[in-house]
Amino acid sequence: MKPEISNPPVAPKFPQARTVHSETVIDNWFYLRDRENPATIPWLEAENRFTQASTAHLEPLRQELYAEMVGRIQETDVSVPWKSGRWQYYSRTEQGRQYSISCRKGADGIEKILLDGNALAEGHDYFSLAFDHVSPDGNLLAYAVNTDGAEVYTLRFRDLQTGDDLPGELTGVYYSASWASDSLTFFFTTLDETKRPWRLWKCTAGSPTAPELVFEEPDARFNVAIDRTRSNQYLLLTLASHTTSEVWYTPGTGVGSFLRMQERRQDVEYYIAHQGEHFYMRTNENGRNFRLLRAPVTAPAPWQEVIAHRLGASVEGMDAFAGHLVITERVGGLKRLRVINTATEEQHTVAFDEPAYTFFEERNEEYSTSLFRFTYSSLTTPRSVFDYNMATRERTLLKRYAVLGGFDSANYVSERLQAVSHDGTLVPISVVYRKGFECNGKSPLYLYGYGSYGIVTDPAFSPERISLLDRGFVFAIAHIRGSGDMGRLWYEDGKLGHKKNTFLDFIACAQHLVANNYTSPERLAIAGGSAGGLLMGAVTNLRPDLFHTVVAHVPFVDVVNTMLDDTLPLTVTEYEEWGNPNVAADYACIRSYAPYENVVPARYPNILATAGLNDPRVPYWEPAKWVAKLRDNNLGTSVILLKTQMGAGHGGPSGRYEKLKEKAFEFAFILAGV
Repeated sequence: MKPEISNPPVAPKFPQARTVHSETVIDNWFYLRDRENPATIPWLEAENRFTQASTAHLEPLRQELYAEMVGRIQETDVSVPWKSGRWQYYSRTEQGRQYSISCRKGADGIEKILLDGNALAEGHDYFSLAFDHVSPDGNLLAYAVNTDGAEVYTLRFRDLQTGDDLPGELTGVYYSASWASDSLTFFFTTLDETKRPWRLWKCTAGSPTAPELVFEEPDARFNVAIDRTRSNQYLLLTLASHTTSEVWYTPGTGVGSFLRMQERRQDVEYYIAHQGEHFYMRTNENGRNFRLLRAPVTAPAPWQEVIAHRLGASVEGMDAFAGHLVITERVGGLKRLRVINTATEEQHTVAFDEPAYTFFEERNEEYSTSLFRFTYSSLTTPRSVFDYNMATRERTLLKRYAVLGGFDSANYVSERLQAVSHDGTLVPISVVYRKGFECNGKSPLYLYGYGSYGIVTDPAFSPERISLLDRGFVFAIAHIRGSGDMGRLWYEDGKLGHKKNTFLDFIACAQHLVANNYTSPERLAIAGGSAGGLLMGAVTNLRPDLFHTVVAHVPFVDVVNTMLDDTLPLTVTEYEEWGNPNVAADYACIRSYAPYENVVPARYPNILATAGLNDPRVPYWEPAKWVAKLRDNNLGTSVILLKTQMGAGHGGPSGRYEKLKEKAFEFAFILAGV
């Protein structure tokens, strides 16, 4: 890493005391959470200028990487069309334009543009679409937009016959929304002052009548979501915390009251699908890895078991079609499909051959069909869209997304390794590298981790990653506890009082890769974002000697202070993930690993931290405070940089080219260091 060209800006210290459970802690940079403080914004802007100056020598490399990344994508492209009603729907992109264009064709084959993200984004530095839902009859479009990254959306309706928006708009809308089957009634959710989706409303598209409040969830741990079953027969209102859920249902017309399927019980989750004469329930009651039940719609109880609980397999999802159920399972850390013919009760699984892979469901809008569409990829196989015939068991490749620039998957090798963690637990590692790689400890390696909320980090393909692999890098994913990578129990063994398993698992993966000569500490770069940024901060505190470069995107590093403030977004809802620091035992646990709290004088690795000024999930001040404290305690000469997006939120820039520029910047920072 080239030495910094000047001294970094210094954030002033304004000591503020925090006393909790008889412990007093001095926070020198607490004031940074106040963007109105005269020192805050100028310091963030000075940090951006310093980052730009400190990386100016990397600009040719960044441009080279960006050109490679753009050169690999089919800039003008079209998705595989999906059928819904009388139309074939698809999205397409055009060269040089940042956002996708939603379209459809009818029997006449003439394209109709439904929504052009580029037109909506015009005049804005940031643009995001929460949803774009076509009414069941195909005549209206409901869509919600945001232009500052704060994830609070404005809802509008469009007449698809004329292409004009209907009068009026609704503000404060969130991601979950659904049409009723009458194609006029629309349900949507709104946020409370902590940005929790807590209210469900319904309105008539284009009507001047004010929306009607349908439901309000008073428990601050629970989020409200609405969905329509694929059969169109029911609307499902789901209330969910991190550990508990409850479902209410009403006819798909939206007329009538919602009825509760089953009362909520603490630490019991259940989710519902409908098919024919039955409701199906995926639940972790009496089985933490979930099992599958069914009951008649006329009397949804008692429930009959369809798939029993298994310690070695978890039931992750279910899709109901007129004649089949498609169950997504996870076995040995890898996803697989189980298909059930509900008439004959015959079951079969769909096999995949690669050692590390993933798939996700595509737009399966039709209920009366024997085809299930999914996208498959692996660390070496680009995104590939398949139709799977659930009756004949035939798999048809519809499209493999092009990777230009001479890419050949045969030039790359994928492996699945296992590291031994501190308590003897075997932790999987997915690895990919270019053929010709030698295990001699001399290769640079990029190790990625997340490890929270039960979110799965599957080994998927990334065209951008080729720029590292072709420069001799090994890329690895640490499938650590706290994630759902090995099922529900894997998640539960890495949360609350078990959270340190997440960090120690990651360190074990890094040590395994070093011990087996995939890399060395001098050539090891690690990266993670959000809760994965917490991981980056925690492992850097624990083992600053093990890593050469750390990239922490929007890192959740000020855990204690954030979780003590129940006015902030997500705090109360996340007590079930991290603990409630108002409880002494929980406070002690969080305090023991929170990255900001545990920065001490040490020789830290090179660190790049990113932030979004409008981020509602991890406020900008968390990485800002962390960088200020790291600099104040760094005993070495490493580069510690902060880059804040002043007009964006949690996900960084919104346009596809802007995202590639940020990825090229990150890779250039890493390449210069290792």
